[in-house]
Amino acid sequence: MLPIRDENPTRRPAVATVVLIVVCVGTFLFIQPSATRSITDPGTAEVIDQIEFSYEYAAIPCELTKGRPLTAVEITRTQVRGDSDACLDDARGPVPFPDKQIWLAVVVSLFLHGGWLHLVGNMVFLWVFGNNIEDHLGIFRYVLFYVLAGVVGTLAHVLLQTDSTVPLIGASGAVAGVMGAYLVWFPWARVRTLFLLVVVPVWPRVPAAVLLAFWFVTQFFTDPDAGIAWAAHVGGFAFGVLMAWEARRDERFRNRLWAHRYRTTGTGPWNNRLGPRAG
Repeated sequence: MLPIRDENPTRRPAVATVVLIVVCVGTFLFIQPSATRSITDPGTAEVIDQIEFSYEYAAIPCELTKGRPLTAVEITRTQVRGDSDACLDDARGPVPFPDKQIWLAVVVSLFLHGGWLHLVGNMVFLWVFGNNIEDHLGIFRYVLFYVLAGVVGTLAHVLLQTDSTVPLIGASGAVAGVMGAYLVWFPWARVRTLFLLVVVPVWPRVPAAVLLAFWFVTQFFTDPDAGIAWAAHVGGFAFGVLMAWEARRDERFRNRLWAHRYRTTGTGPWNNRLGPRAG
């Protein structure tokens, strides 16, 4: 299931959404090691480079809960022995990346991806749903909202995986926040969605509420061995829903949050495009 485009026009070009996509794609292509870009199986050296890069720059639950970078012992236990919860209370020995800024890594992780499928999936969802959220929030508040949703998603993952020594990468939590806001503000906007029924592709016009609610529910059925941080998706999505619902409920909060062109003093029924109608 993949959204292709929505039938929900905007008043302004999606400048920030395009910039976020360019930054994520550029980081993937030109900054991350080549292991993440290999279409065929990468070599051993490429895999090692990618592992080292992730441990140096990505957010890791153990580091956030302990307030320090991982030791060589913890990394070795994770990568060699397959122990994903190798966090030690009394960690000793050499630290491969002693100067790592572990809290800055939470933000950096939002722009890293683990492969082509991971990257393309996130960017397509961001493109389809991000432009309308940006249009209503304005560029600055939209970028802040995006980053906060990603941070909340990361923290939700950390709460459930406090001893994890596996790097967390991807924009999924931030994109999920955008999707949550879209669900509240534009639930009946039609979204052209690609479904693969056996080998036959179909692309019906699906209400956003149906598509996004289905996506949210499926997160709770994610295979625990699939390496997907489903809690980050749920946390980011919940953040987006709560922020958007408060804006929908409270006119004063909405007028502080939304761009000036969408502010209104109306008290009538909610309009999925413009907010409350003038009563």
